[in-house]
Amino acid sequence: MSDFKGRSLLTLADYSPSEIRELLDASKKYKELKKAGTPHREHEGKSIALLFEKNSTRTRCAFVVAAADLGIHPEFLGKDDIQLGKKETVEDTAKVLGRMFDGIEFRGFAHKTVEDLAQYAGVPVWNGLTDTAHPTQILADFLTIEEHVGALRGIKMVFVGDGRNNMANSLMEGAAKMGMDFRIAAPKELHPDEALVQKAREYAGETGAVITITDNLHEAVAGADVIYTDVWVSMGEEAEYTKRIALLKDYQVNMELLRATGNENVKFMHCLPAFHDRLTATGEKIFQEYGLESMEVTDEVFRSSHSIVFDEAENRMHTIKAVIALTL
Repeated sequence: MSDFKGRSLLTLADYSPSEIRELLDASKKYKELKKAGTPHREHEGKSIALLFEKNSTRTRCAFVVAAADLGIHPEFLGKDDIQLGKKETVEDTAKVLGRMFDGIEFRGFAHKTVEDLAQYAGVPVWNGLTDTAHPTQILADFLTIEEHVGALRGIKMVFVGDGRNNMANSLMEGAAKMGMDFRIAAPKELHPDEALVQKAREYAGETGAVITITDNLHEAVAGADVIYTDVWVSMGEEAEYTKRIALLKDYQVNMELLRATGNENVKFMHCLPAFHDRLTATGEKIFQEYGLESMEVTDEVFRSSHSIVFDEAENRMHTIKAVIALTL
């Protein structure tokens, strides 16, 4: 077992392929313990701070439940509860929290914030999402793929949609580290940063992974084992709806696209929340305004036997638990 103690998780670049493998194996162990009802309060008496600039369902709940299962007290600090970057610098906040807590989770906008927290806190810092990366989600995704498809090496996975968002970035990075055949299908205007692509291809040169960036959707999905998508407009980009819908309307994940894979067992994944129907207040407003019934994925696909999105959501808890447990 590698020595994880005291280490932060800011992006998957922080960890080697073998260390990612160990995190996934530990996640499986903790999932088995949870399912069996076996107590595993191995960090009894510790406390962690959960810093949230951005709202969340899965990330917050996963960290809270994972911490509680490990015997840890989680303290939630929303954007109105702290002075982070307002009356107090990130550096000063990090030094204060690092003296009081055993670990810090951050979910927010600028990636530099989580980097500064890690630099100055003196305790492990975990990235619960930034505009650049979402590493804990990718661990959950990989655990889910192993459960439903098989070993990661050689798996054909296609991200469809906004190819320069945090999910596309982190999936590309993780897939390159784990030897996968990873493809981003997106309009050229939404292709990932070239420096990130080159870095992923450097990893791929060591692991045998294949990284493909294209705007040819049907060519990208041929033979796919997994189709992955995310919302077309991320939190904080609400002014971009008109532009983004125009760019991505032909990149919707629907049954026609799943059939185009030629794989009747292809799996559909989404980090959630998803605009697959009109049932949310936000969804109803947007769909009425733009004359849509769904956006990045149709309701038919989302509710189909291809969809493994709720197993994926549950696995956030098990993989986050492994990260907390090993780094504390």
